[in-house]
Parts: sequence; C-alpha cells; structure tokens
Amino acid sequence: MYKKRNIWITLFLLPTIIIFVLIFAVPVVNVVYTSFFQWRGFKGAMSFVGIKNYVNAFKDASFRSGLTHTMFWVVLQGTVHVALGTIVALLLADRPKGWKFIRTSYMVPNMISGSAFAIILVNIFNPQIGLVNSVIRKLGFENFNHNWYFDGRTAFPTVTITWLLFAGLITILILAEIMSIPKTIYESADIEGATKFQQKIYITLPLLRNVIGTCVIIAATSMLKEFELVYLTTKGGPGDRTLSLPLYLYKTAFIENDYGYANMMGTVLIICGIICILIINKLFGLGKSDT
Repeated sequence: MYKKRNIWITLFLLPTIIIFVLIFAVPVVNVVYTSFFQWRGFKGAMSFVGIKNYVNAFKDASFRSGLTHTMFWVVLQGTVHVALGTIVALLLADRPKGWKFIRTSYMVPNMISGSAFAIILVNIFNPQIGLVNSVIRKLGFENFNHNWYFDGRTAFPTVTITWLLFAGLITILILAEIMSIPKTIYESADIEGATKFQQKIYITLPLLRNVIGTCVIIAATSMLKEFELVYLTTKGGPGDRTLSLPLYLYKTAFIENDYGYANMMGTVLIICGIICILIINKLFGLGKSDT
C-alpha cells in the first residue's frame, strides 16, 4: 500500500523536479563552473584561471562597493523594512476607521511595475520640477535646487528610501496571519485583565514568529537581486555610490563581455543568499512547532 502510494507521489513530483533541474539547477551549476574561467562569450575560447576571478574581485573597488551596498540593503530590508510592515499590520489588526483604505493604499507601490515606479521616483526627486524640491521651495527656500540622486552626499540614502518604507507586502502577509489567530485566545487574555498592548507583545508577536521569519527571508533575499530601481534611477552612480552587485554583474557581462568575472559575482550572490536563509532559519527556528 505504502509502496504504491510512494510511486504515485514520485510520479506527480517528477515533472516539477525535471523543470527545476533544467531551469534552475543546470544554469546554477554552469554559473559556478564558468566562474573559474576567463570567458569573453562568443568572442573567444574559455581558459581555466582557477580562483583568479575571486582573488581579483577583492582587489576591485567597484566589486567591494557593490557587495557592501548590497549586504547593507539586505540587513536594512530584513530588519527595518520588516519591522515597519509588522507595526502597520499590528495597528491595522485593531480595525481602526479607514483600515481597509490604508491597507490598500500601502500596497499600491508593490502593485506598480519596477520600471514605472522608478520613473515616478525620478520625477519626484527631479531637481527642477520634482515634488520634494517644490515643497522645500514653498517653505521659503526659494533657490533650493538639490539633485538628490546625483549628489554624492544624498544619492545612497535617496535610493535606499525608495524601497525601505514601502512594506505593503509584509503588512498583508502578517495581517493575514494575525486574522487567523483564534479569538478565544484574546478573550481569555481579556478575562485575565491583559491590556491590548500586553496582548500584542505577549500573545500576537510570539504567534507570528514563523510568518515574520518568512517575511525576513523574502525581504532580505529580494535585495540580492535588486537591479531595476538602481539601474533606472542612478545606474549605480555617481561613481559607485549606489552600485549594487547585480548591477555590476550586468555591466560586466553585457557591456564588458567578461562572462567569467560576471559569473563569479553570480556565484557570490548565490552563496550570500544561502547564508542569509540559513541564518534567518536558525534565528527564527522556522518550521519548528510553537509548543
């Protein structure tokens, strides 16, 4: 009986396994393998260079900048971004007046395509006609004409704030989990005299451990592939001030045609992603029972 059931399970899983191997596993192995070669694509033969690409990377200032910025954004996105989304979800869980409107409005930036959102941001921070400078000029600073994206002092924080504050997806996921908590738990807490704040701290938050951990993984790993917004707003500039590792990978592969060096960066990103997931899994004890 069990043997027959296992055969059926294997048969149903087989198409998924085949698709995964062909679309994900084989390309990943190819990326790792070619990272040990000097390879200019179709312009020349591949020549084995061992770990030379990895050694050169840590002498490369642009690589160090891209990796540092990417990891900084990973940490910010996994902490501040998720914390903001969690706080908003906890506030909306009390269903204050207009909570559905706020929930939908907060989600809007996540519903717009990355390209369209980047164009909106470029216009908002435009030095001449942008909303930000216009408001500051209305406040009495008539000659204020700051170029937020291309001034070295403000480029990095301006790019960072464009995704850090918009935690709509995190809010929706956590709010859905809060709504699924049995009301009898809160009724018991009411009888015991627990305040609403105490219920959030000692009941709601501990029960959200798994979903918060999942949100941290989603948010943190999303920064390991962030490309669109950086490319369409600053292209990594001025200099390397806003360069991310995925953007540097793109430039190296498709502008400089150095595929071996680009695949080295791809391998570094894969390793960073695996390490992130392992650390977050360990911190949150994902998959473990609350009892």
